[in-house]
Amino acid sequence: QVQLVESGGGLVQPGGSLRLSCAASGSILSINAMGWYRQAPGKQRELVARIFSDGRTNYGDSVKGRFNISRDNAKNTVYLQMNSLKAEDTAVYYCNADEVVAGSRRYPETWGRGTLVTVSS
Repeated sequence: QVQLVESGGGLVQPGGSLRLSCAASGSILSINAMGWYRQAPGKQRELVARIFSDGRTNYGDSVKGRFNISRDNAKNTVYLQMNSLKAEDTAVYYCNADEVVAGSRRYPETWGRGTLVTVSS
């Protein structure tokens, strides 16, 4: 079974920075894409950023130029560096792994439990 464990959330002042990490475990052979989504109260879950195994990246429009996603394939870990944080970035951030091959099984999509990021003075 594949598990994703997020860390790094917390409270930060507007304009500040945070770094989220997400480690995948479970006899993993390959992961197509890893990424971050977020969900604010009363809103739908939205893409923040994702990175493919070949290094290609996608970003949500609201975070372009402020957030940076990176990945350590050897560690099956994805990072999200968040800079110039705004109050509207407040949300639960969920890690996602797409097309994971682990052991003899393929997992189309796996989600972490989420980590809360609060941007407030």
